[in-house]
Amino acid sequence: MSSTEPHVQATRYTVNCLPEDGIDSHVFEITVEYRGGDRWAVKRHSQCLAADGTWDYEMRPSEREDEWLDEHRFDLETALKLAKEAAPKITVNGFTVADALRMAQQRKEIP
Repeated sequence: MSSTEPHVQATRYTVNCLPEDGIDSHVFEITVEYRGGDRWAVKRHSQCLAADGTWDYEMRPSEREDEWLDEHRFDLETALKLAKEAAPKITVNGFTVADALRMAQQRKEIP
């Protein structure tokens, strides 16, 4: 019996302007997720970021056409860049990232 070396690959990155241990951090989180074929998606909840900066609902795989995939899938460098650009602009229930950081500082989550 021969042994095979396991393949290890990172498949998800988290991008966030809030501290990872902050109480509100998870709701401001953007993820960059591997989708195969060296293509990555920029995700927030059930939405995907398009190349033009708009967020679209991510359809079922069987409903995604090549044109949609081309607008919503990126190489890793581009996906991380887009996620970093989008992260400071996230708003949750009317609260901006700046609001959340200020509230965290008031709660002493951020020194």
